[in-house]
Amino acid sequence: MKNIGIFGGSFDPVHLGHMGLAEDAAGQAGLDKIIFIPAAHQPFKLDRETASGRDRLRMIELAIEERPYLEVSDCELSRKGISYTYLTLREMKEKAGKDGRIHFITGTDTFLKIETWKKAEELLAEYSYIVGSRPGYKKEELISCIERIKAAYNTEVRVIHNVELNISSTEIRRRMEEGRSAEDLIPGPVEQYIREKGLYGSRKYAE
Repeated sequence: MKNIGIFGGSFDPVHLGHMGLAEDAAGQAGLDKIIFIPAAHQPFKLDRETASGRDRLRMIELAIEERPYLEVSDCELSRKGISYTYLTLREMKEKAGKDGRIHFITGTDTFLKIETWKKAEELLAEYSYIVGSRPGYKKEELISCIERIKAAYNTEVRVIHNVELNISSTEIRRRMEEGRSAEDLIPGPVEQYIREKGLYGSRKYAE
């Protein structure tokens, strides 16, 4: 049976923090592949403008091109309406078939709120979770949440200790607009693409 990780988000843009979490999840949880799924319209971020779906998809393609165990899907971008996770996981489960097992990859803060998501009971009863954390960060709150969810839904949850990178998408966009380098925050090909396309108000490096 193949273990498939599903990694969703705005990825606006995809950065080294996303890449690190994916790599740590693959290594620590024994995943055979991870599928990045950029959202079209995230239910908790409907008031924020993003780069186009096509651009965000292309940036992920550039970021993962030398990692054969990483893939990207446009399933949410091609679906009309809000990008609800339960719809995405249903689709991924159907595509994986009997030989695939779906694991949703997320961070601590997101997992702590998962019981508020649409169709939360289905999400927790039908799928496994890989939660990226760092030593000491909301440890007791996370343990309590996992114990409650396991008791209620018999959910499989695996906590990994990923390398925590203090990266903000807002900071990346600010640097792009100011013409400063973001090579310490995003993969080189992604930064080049942003500047070539003029995304986030980017301009050439400041003199």
